Amino acid sequence: MVVIALENAPNRLRGILSRWCLEVRAGLFVGRIDARMRDKLWEKVTDLMDLDGSAVMCWSQNGAQGYAFRTFGVNARKPILSDGLWLVGQEQSKREAK
Repeated sequence: MVVIALENAPNRLRGILSRWCLEVRAGLFVGRIDARMRDKLWEKVTDLMDLDGSAVMCWSQNGAQGYAFRTFGVNARKPILSDGLWLVGQEQSKREAK
């Protein structure tokens, strides 16, 4: 299973993804595709995404976590590899840091 979440995506990209996945909510795509097609779709995401847009793709994978993910674009959350596991960190605002 593959899940793709888009923010500020052009309609053309959403149309391409909807050929292979079901758009269950605006910008949220779910589908069952193989690894080759997953990589091709991610290539389309990175090629067609606007500068102010962002994307994340998650899929099932054998391993300790049972999934893997990729991100693209500017986002407050950043993937961090820690002891072989992927975590997601978030920058604290100056108010929260006090």
